[in-house]
Order: sequence, then C-alpha cells, then structure tokens
Amino acid sequence: MWGHYRETSSMYKRTPSRDNSNMDDVEENSDLLDNCLDKETSNPSWKLSLPHVLVATISSFLFGYHLGVVNEPLESISVDLGFSGNTLAEGLVVSICLGGALIGCLLSGWIADGVGRRRAFQLCALPMIIGASMSAATNNLFGMLVGRLFVGTGLGLGPPVASLYVTEVSPAFVRGTYGAFIQIATCLGLMGALFIGIPVKDISGWWRVCFWVSTIPAAILVLAMFFCAESPHWLYKQGRTAEAEAEFERLLGVSEAKFAVSELSKVERGDDTDAVKLSELVRGRHFKVVFIGSTLFALQQLSGINAVFYFSSTVFKSAGVPSDVANVCIGVANLAGSIVSMILMDKLGRKVLLFWSFFGMAISMILQATGASSLVSNLGAALYLSVGGMLMFVLTFALGAGPVPGLLLPEIFPSRIRAKAMAVCMSVHWVINFFIGLLFLRLLEKLGPQLLYSIFATFCMMAVIFVKRNVVETKGKSLHEIEIALLPQD
Repeated sequence: MWGHYRETSSMYKRTPSRDNSNMDDVEENSDLLDNCLDKETSNPSWKLSLPHVLVATISSFLFGYHLGVVNEPLESISVDLGFSGNTLAEGLVVSICLGGALIGCLLSGWIADGVGRRRAFQLCALPMIIGASMSAATNNLFGMLVGRLFVGTGLGLGPPVASLYVTEVSPAFVRGTYGAFIQIATCLGLMGALFIGIPVKDISGWWRVCFWVSTIPAAILVLAMFFCAESPHWLYKQGRTAEAEAEFERLLGVSEAKFAVSELSKVERGDDTDAVKLSELVRGRHFKVVFIGSTLFALQQLSGINAVFYFSSTVFKSAGVPSDVANVCIGVANLAGSIVSMILMDKLGRKVLLFWSFFGMAISMILQATGASSLVSNLGAALYLSVGGMLMFVLTFALGAGPVPGLLLPEIFPSRIRAKAMAVCMSVHWVINFFIGLLFLRLLEKLGPQLLYSIFATFCMMAVIFVKRNVVETKGKSLHEIEIALLPQD
C-alpha cells in the first residue's frame, strides 16, 4: 500500500538520530497504518468542515479577481490618470502587484506560524482592502502604484495560507476535493473581474467601481474568519492541546476528535516546536523535499500557462474572435477543468492528475507549435490547431498542474516546516511568473511562436518525467499517516 513511498522516504528524514534507519522502519509503520485504517473505516461528516473551507477560498477568489481586474480597464485608467501611451507605466500598474506578492509570499510562512492561520487570512485581506481603496480613489499614477503594491502583498500572503488551512482542516477523504475549491475560486475571481469590467468603455470612471467592489469580499473574509475554526495542527504545535481537540470537534465531530489528536501526537514531537531557520530549508536536512516543491511550482510556470493567457487574445483575434469572447472561452475552459479536477482529485489521486495534466499540456503546446509552423499550409487548419491547442492547454492545466501543487505540498511537508516551506516554494512561483511576464513578448519576437511553444512543450515533458520519479501519492491519507510513512519514527 505504501510501497511507492519507500523509494523516497530517506529524503524526508528530519533528525540525525534517524540517519541509520532502514526501509524496515517504513514497512513496519506502513503495516501499523494499514491496521489502523482497517479499524477506522468510517469517515467523519464533510459538512462540518465545508463552511470553514468555503470562507478560506474567498482569499483565492480575491487572488483571481485582482490578477484580472486591470486587464479590461487599463486603457481607461491610463487616460484618466494621465499616463496614456506610456507603456512602462502601464506595465508597472500590472506588474507591481507581482513585486508585492513576492514580499507577501516570503513572509507568509512566518506570519502563519506566528499568529495562526485565521489571523493570517485577516492580515491577507487588510492590504487588499487598503490597496484597492487607494487605487479606486487616486487621481495620479503614484497612488495607483502604491495601491497595487499593497494589494500584491495580500495576494502573495493568501495562496500559501489557503493551501495550508484547507489541507489542515479537511477530512482526509475529501481533502483533494476541497483543495480543488482553491482553483475554482481563483477561476471565478478572474471571470468576476472580466464581468465587472464589461461596462468600463461605456461608463466614465467605471474602473474605480471595479476596485471598490473587491473590498466587499475582502471585508467578508476578515469578519467571517472570526467564526471559523483555527487549524488544530497549529494549535497543537503551540502546546494548546485542549483547544486543538475542541477545533477537531468542530471540524470532524466529537467521535473523531480524540482519535485525530492521538494521531497528531504520533508525529508531533517536542523538537517540532523549535524555530525553523531558512538555511534548514534551502540547504539543510529538509532541502530535498523543499526542492521537489519548488521544482513543481517552477515547472508549473515554465510550462507557459501565463504566456498562453497573455497571448490568447491575439490568437483568437487572428481567428476572427473578439477579445471579450476569447477571454470567456479561456475562462470557461479553466473553470471546466477545475470542476473536473475537483471530482477526480480524491478518486484518481494527485499524482495521476499531475502526470496526465502535464502530458496533456505538452501535447497542446505541440499542437500550437504545429499550427504556427510552415508545415500547415491551410490557414483554417492552422487557426484550428492554435485555438484548439490553446483551449486544450488551459483545460489540461486546470485538471492537475494548476490545483495539485498547492494541495500536495502541504500534505507531504512535515508539520514542523509546513508553513515556511510553502512560503519558499511559492516564492519560486512568483519570481518565475515575473520573468515570464517580463520576457515573453521579447522572446516571442526573437524566437517566433513555433520555437517558443516547442520550448514550453519541452518543459511540460520534463515535468512529466519529474512527477513520475519524485511525486508521491497522498490520496485518502490523513496528514498524520503521510508523515508517519515518510518520516520513520524511533
């Protein structure tokens, strides 16, 4: 049952005293786990934890909304604030969010461990409220940039905390489904920004409304988090065992709470309360597992997903499809893939979805490269390949490469390093996202679409191989079971 973990278990060992542990330790732990699972066949009610998860995904909705909120109104913003025609200023309005996001992401692990997951959500929403209000009320470029920078810090803080929280409060048998809610909420945020931005060309100053609207879900997140459960894992790490058990009762039910705490005690040791240093993650005993997480996020971005979003309007326009229709098509493909992912995550498993998602993305990029090449002489066929390949790419991305890394990594990281390791890994995401956005158009101009799409396809195939060799399956296992299997005990 846990055989596929045994090959990689050595890379997760935490303490020098375990250096001499052999694979028999993992086999013994696996047998014990199997026995436990045989005894514990009933699942807690998913209805208890669902409201808490839905509140948490408001942060993901805001993430998607703020990524897309300036796309349609950017021209109107530049005219009203007096920088129309200044491409550098327009680029800064879009990209300064990424700088703020990197700052927020780097701090997210320390904030989540320092003040708890609930307060981290509230701290994530506050700069979004302040920044969006500044952007909506400003009359100059400087105010817009400062507002977008504030919003960016919230954007960077939100995703890692959402992944942590959803992973830690969800019952094992629906954790994959709940994890897919994050991607769905992000898609809905992007589509919401598109919908709100529709009147911007017809109504003067409507772009200000687009920013003001975003303060409503952010305020709801701040208030609703007062009524949500704190992560029992975080409470237990703080030595607040009674509170952890009380929160487990809220999330899983009274009958499951004591069992959950007892399972938690098997992997939460006294040394887990020690401070985690950054050096421990980037070159210490946890380097390999953090490397796997960082590589997954790097390959996710190097696959070309953001480049596809940037270039989609141009491809659709060449096929005679208006830009707003193109955005709707991309949004629907993204949402459809996310919904299918939600249905399959706890049935097929994380590794299967991730593997076939990257494989499908590679095929899609090959189709787009073929459509852009001289091999296809028929213009209609070339457009079908380009448009079809693009929609297929977005759909297959949403099936696995989009939602899985944010769910899988909190599952496989030991509890002691979980929050800070997520911060490091998602920082890689933001850095590469920034450079893709910065260099894409220039690379497209220098290399041409055929070669550039071929490079993206190559990265997708590298991801397929990487997933096959390094990713472990966590479907249906509690976080305690996963950590016991990956970390042989004394």
